[in-house]
Amino acid sequence: MWRRSFSTSSHANAANALKEKKWDALVIGGGHNGLTAAAYLARGGLSVAVLERRHVIGGAAVTEELISGFKFSRCSYLQSLLRPSVIRELELARHGLKLLKRNPSSFTPCLDGRYLLLGPDKELNHSEISKFSKRDADAYPRYESQLERFCKLMDPLLDSSPPESLQGVSSLQDRFKNKVQNSAFWTRLLRQAGSLGQKDMVDFMDLLLSPASKVLNNWFETDVLKATLATDAVIGSTASVCTPGSGYVLLHHVMGETDGDRGIWSYVEGGMGSVSMAVANAAKEAGAHIVTSAEVSQLIVEDSGKVNGVLLADGTPVHSSSILSNATPYKTFMELVPDNVLPDDFTRAIKYSDYSSATTKINLAVDKLPDFDCCKSIYPGSGPQHTGTIHIGSESMEEIDSACQDAVNGLPSRRPVIEMTIPSVLDKTISPPGKHVINLFIQYTPYKPSDGSWDDPAYRESFANRCFTLIDEYAPGFSASIVGYDMLTPPDLEREIGLTGGNIFHGAMGLDSLFLMRPVKGWSNYKTPLPGLYLCGSGAHPGGGVMGAPGRNAAQLVLQDFKKKSI
Repeated sequence: MWRRSFSTSSHANAANALKEKKWDALVIGGGHNGLTAAAYLARGGLSVAVLERRHVIGGAAVTEELISGFKFSRCSYLQSLLRPSVIRELELARHGLKLLKRNPSSFTPCLDGRYLLLGPDKELNHSEISKFSKRDADAYPRYESQLERFCKLMDPLLDSSPPESLQGVSSLQDRFKNKVQNSAFWTRLLRQAGSLGQKDMVDFMDLLLSPASKVLNNWFETDVLKATLATDAVIGSTASVCTPGSGYVLLHHVMGETDGDRGIWSYVEGGMGSVSMAVANAAKEAGAHIVTSAEVSQLIVEDSGKVNGVLLADGTPVHSSSILSNATPYKTFMELVPDNVLPDDFTRAIKYSDYSSATTKINLAVDKLPDFDCCKSIYPGSGPQHTGTIHIGSESMEEIDSACQDAVNGLPSRRPVIEMTIPSVLDKTISPPGKHVINLFIQYTPYKPSDGSWDDPAYRESFANRCFTLIDEYAPGFSASIVGYDMLTPPDLEREIGLTGGNIFHGAMGLDSLFLMRPVKGWSNYKTPLPGLYLCGSGAHPGGGVMGAPGRNAAQLVLQDFKKKSI
């Protein structure tokens, strides 16, 4: 089974191997970004060890067999954002990564008997949207085309470090070089912005700053189309579709790609853990050492103020002068770094960053596919309604906003916003024949509900049943098909996966916490105020999602720093 591939035969032996040498670099956390960083560092000739707290690698991109015969993508569940550069440079296809394209990619059932299918097929999109509005059907290709143009502007930002000012004491030569590099970056960006033209630039600024509701209302008139697209703007956040700045996240609709096809989200054969496994295979082939059940309790900091390694929870010291943390910024700086080492203003900025979450993930084993009332006469049995993301409780933007307001008031949504996916329709490796794995990504669920506690089994079960009953409204009998389930609320995501506050992005992705502001002002280039300590996870630029970009970018910076030391 997959999880055994990277377990160590003896933790004692692994610990001995770790402490017997001084490593060039240590990576805290075996999530996909930590593994990506390790792969690039090892390929660059450095000796690297990855220290993973859990018994299994992958972080949030993990496959676990929690019910016999059913393999769940326990947290992240779709692939699109993994950078093409990472897939190509690490040869992930050769290391076992197999992407399963979804067509159609979206299905929204309505209680009035109608439904909306969307996907990469432009003719299907036109005929499906025309059922609701001919005007919207004609506008939709223009909407997608505009978002694609904006994404091309964003692409170079994702694959490079932000043009940060130099921190600390530096030589005249380094300061000059930094100014030249930063000037080149801004010149390139302005040239690209200029190629868009003024109208598109104004529209781009409007998208960045506006609520998703305003953007979508300006484009379309159909409630169900707007609501389906609006879910992309609030995924994983506590924001409403009416929150200014939520329009930016609409870009995620087309920001990613699968095998060169822009905006196509895919399943990964074997579950999302296969992404981490492929990256780990590339890292191991290059010489990286990966150890599970190796929890880091604290960084070792010399009197001079530089890092010199880590202490494991069992007391084992592991030495290195370069540490890359794939943990959240809060975990890294507030829990792993010793007290009174970091500047007060930096600590304060990290402490008061937004780690709030409204996300719950339920992984289900079922004995049959859900049978949706709205299309069972047209598509009896398995059909196109089962291949993509199924939007439940998202028939209007007002419905999504109402669900959000419940959470603002401290209550799990009375009618939760649910994204349902059934990867076993395309991936036959993750469930027994005739049975299926279902992912439910649910919003909005506050970290600390005001009407109960996630620690109370009855309260948890009540909310799970609320979600299942809502699905029953669209697919009668769904609840009766459930063989078993695993539920991760925000506190569970924090405890099990290490996501502070349960935030799947390692911190909010608002406009105030992106690019030069991520994780905090002045420290966006993966370096930290503690010499030798770098961030390589989703809390760093360009942010969350299974991208691999923070890991790749951070590793390239560490390799540059090593070259400077050796000159």
